[in-house]
Amino acid sequence: MRLKLKIWRQEAATQPGAMVDYMLDDVSEHMSFLEMIDLLNETLVGKGERVVEFDHDCREGICGQCGMMINGRAHGPLPNTTTCQLHMRSFKDGDTIYIEPFRAAAFPIVRDLKIDRSGFDRVIQAGGFISASTGQPPEANSILISHDVTEAAFDAAACIGCGACVATCKNSSAALFTSAKITHLALLPQGKLEAADRVVNMVDQMEAEGFGHCSNTEACEVECPQSISVLHIARMNFEYNKALVMKP
Repeated sequence: MRLKLKIWRQEAATQPGAMVDYMLDDVSEHMSFLEMIDLLNETLVGKGERVVEFDHDCREGICGQCGMMINGRAHGPLPNTTTCQLHMRSFKDGDTIYIEPFRAAAFPIVRDLKIDRSGFDRVIQAGGFISASTGQPPEANSILISHDVTEAAFDAAACIGCGACVATCKNSSAALFTSAKITHLALLPQGKLEAADRVVNMVDQMEAEGFGHCSNTEACEVECPQSISVLHIARMNFEYNKALVMKP
């Protein structure tokens, strides 16, 4: 395939950026989207030009680092798919593809398609953990948890923190990400002891990072690679209000 790429290029966070046009030949439909960008970078290296910088790691839809806006949609045209799992067979010969970084005040651009997601890390650090005694791990059956509860907790824990929910929300809300982390621990007995402090601290940190409020359009669930349910946001709100009522 022959493609026209319009890619956001920005030298640094403090410098202005712009869309730059590239023509790319010999793109195989079997390539992943990131392999297509690798091919472009090979041609740029051959011309002595600076490569397009983008985040990636596992390339298996697990790490959440590869997020970018493709034709105005987080991770591209397929629902519930990471950018690295998107393949070029989703496009046609002669297509024009717009590629931009995730846009959010809480996700400042580092360079080109690379963004700073450390705001997510600070939300986790605010309360996304449990206190546990050191030493030998507890016996697996010492705390009995029903199958339904464990499955619900694992569904919430599946969030990979890619930021697509933030990028697709009109308010740049991180409610889906934060609620998934809160729900995961709120459902399990290991997380009950610190539940009240956890939800208040994580929600407060989310707001301090500059993420917006939930817009209730449910666009986040549509674009989430792990299909995290917006019902977790309802649980977060419940846990937050309960914590405020119970707070001495």
